[in-house]
Amino acid sequence: MPFDLQRYTQQLQQLVAEPSVSCAVPSWDMSNQRVIELLANWLDDYGFNTEIMPVQGHAGKYNLLATLGSGDGGLVFAGHSDTVPYDEDRWQSNPFQLSERDGRLYGLGATDMKGFFPAVLEAVRQIDSSKLQQPIMVLATADEESSMSGARQLAASGGLKARYAVVGEPTSLQPIHMHKGIMMESIRVVGAAGHSSNPALGNNALEAMHEVMTELMAYRGELQERYRNPGFAVEIPTLNLGCIHGGDGANRICGECELHFDLRSTPGMHNDELRQQISQRLTPLAERRKLDIVFSTLFEGVDPFYQSADAELIKTCESLTGQSPASVGFATEAPFYRKMGMQTVVMGPGSIDQAHQSNEFIALEQIEPAVNSFKGLIETLCMADIPSDKRPNHE
Repeated sequence: MPFDLQRYTQQLQQLVAEPSVSCAVPSWDMSNQRVIELLANWLDDYGFNTEIMPVQGHAGKYNLLATLGSGDGGLVFAGHSDTVPYDEDRWQSNPFQLSERDGRLYGLGATDMKGFFPAVLEAVRQIDSSKLQQPIMVLATADEESSMSGARQLAASGGLKARYAVVGEPTSLQPIHMHKGIMMESIRVVGAAGHSSNPALGNNALEAMHEVMTELMAYRGELQERYRNPGFAVEIPTLNLGCIHGGDGANRICGECELHFDLRSTPGMHNDELRQQISQRLTPLAERRKLDIVFSTLFEGVDPFYQSADAELIKTCESLTGQSPASVGFATEAPFYRKMGMQTVVMGPGSIDQAHQSNEFIALEQIEPAVNSFKGLIETLCMADIPSDKRPNHE
């Protein structure tokens, strides 16, 4: 069955036309329900069993899981249904009206990552579903661009019974087998204000924060000595001191000071352990200075992702695309699927260079190769018998 670019374009046009911005700023945040329902209707037409799942504690947010076929293995095509906010004044066309020019399809989410789903549907359309030996699953999650609440709920509920997962973020169809993790944290030092003429009248939070920052930078150096991964452009974990606020006047002892930082971890590191280690280092400082140091998480964070380049899924993607596995600097939902026991790859059409940009586009030349790659994955992983000795081991 030949590739149908018109069908792909029509489906992407409908997805782009449904706003689904996800943002921590309430005035920007939107429901993704219309996108989820649109995908569910299409997948119903293709013979999938669909389940729409509300994301608890996040009104108007939904996950979609659709399954075609049965078996104890299976391949998940996983993507997020939301987009980042937009600046309409910087767009040359309506961000919610797909437009084609110069071999590109322009629209909000065209590459990140609504363009992934019609490519999967086109690949499914081209196979004979009666010959499936293992199920195909299509997963669309909520809020990847903000809290990742959709993927978090899925993982907390027990995950998916599948063997492989393809996270269709835009990678120009290069198979990605690892990326760094991210955590964003706040440290608030609470001292006591007073007249600057007598230091004994207060407890200077800025001076304490100076020690906090010194301790964080020392900790960063230790991490960079301990962890190094040549597979990344920046081989070491990074810790960035992003912004600081404190005090209210030169003639007042600073009573309170707050620092925000982010830490980008490499495979083998875990965010919960990092938070614990930072807390253990700073607690003695608080006790010595007789003030409070309050820790809070700005964003729950994502652990690093790693899948062996020798894994069956990575090798299959490498063969189908002709591209070697690599790493990226941005974070995805991939760690959640790895923790569920699935071999996982990040691979999809479009370039991350166009993501989160005004005039976002997906290049037409990317689409048919993506369809062919996804079809090849289905044929290899879902339409051939899996040896019984491989079934129990999802690694």
